[in-house]
Amino acid sequence: MARDITQTDAYVTSRRERKVVEMLFAHLKRILRLDRPRLRGPNGARDEFHLAAAAQNPRTLAKLLPNGPQIRPA
Repeated sequence: MARDITQTDAYVTSRRERKVVEMLFAHLKRILRLDRPRLRGPNGARDEFHLAAAAQNPRTLAKLLPNGPQIRPA
């Protein structure tokens, strides 16, 4: 039964998407040291997570650029 489910296209797609999300959380936990909240209370934890996610967004957007980030001379 379980092996039959793993052969479906929906499962393969779900697994690929899950891998991407898990890699983002692994980066947050390991590189940005978000293993435990430093700020107290639910609001502090939420704010800390939002700051870490905001730091993650430019990194993701830079990957979407075709030739990498463009640097203009000053």
